[in-house]
Amino acid sequence: YESQGKYEEAEPLYQRALKIRETVLGPDHPSVATTLNNLAGLYESQGKYEEAEPLYQRALKITETVLGPDHPSVAATLNNLAGLYHSQGKYEEAEPLYQRALKIRETVLGPDHPSVATTLNNLAGLYESQGKYEEAEPLYQRALKITETVLGPDHPSVATTLNNLAGLYHSQGKYEEAEPLYQRALKIRETVLGPDHPSVATTLNNLAGLYESQGKYEEAEPLYQRALKIRETVLGPDHPSVAT
Repeated sequence: YESQGKYEEAEPLYQRALKIRETVLGPDHPSVATTLNNLAGLYESQGKYEEAEPLYQRALKITETVLGPDHPSVAATLNNLAGLYHSQGKYEEAEPLYQRALKIRETVLGPDHPSVATTLNNLAGLYESQGKYEEAEPLYQRALKITETVLGPDHPSVATTLNNLAGLYHSQGKYEEAEPLYQRALKIRETVLGPDHPSVATTLNNLAGLYESQGKYEEAEPLYQRALKIRETVLGPDHPSVAT
């Protein structure tokens, strides 16, 4: 339901799952933290940041206490909480959380684990939001290398990083460097996920934006139209991504 933007249908299910787990497993069980993370993510998707933050904080406290401060589940919650701060423009609060999550994942999972690439992507995105393009690029590049090596050149996670790196180049006006990355991301997503997947729509939207920035309006329009059609069909006519 959350993936479809049916937030009102999703919330009572998360709430019920939380109540069951708290009652049966106890308020400090790791499974409670998992549901807290999910419910917080739902609130974050709706822009209810003040409701999301205490849930992430509680999930973090549970995982740190029960599993230890260097457990991968702690890193996952740090990553989520940092993302919340990032969304609110609280960059100084987000960065140390991403850095700590990165350190945990590199230490426990190894420097070339896909979860390391996820945090590198997130930290790079934070730097990009601040206009720190020179700091962001090597992180995206490292994330790309990890995912290509470990998961293969045609994995959806590779497409995600290509999309992000292309966005960085787009922001810098490096249009010729951005376009082939968007094109490759689009090809991967169409092949692996299918031509009507929401992630395909995201890349179409981004590539169209690149063409628009260059004044290539005739090339941009059919991509926007296709992205709109995919999102309306798959996500429903009233989904936030349709509005975008």
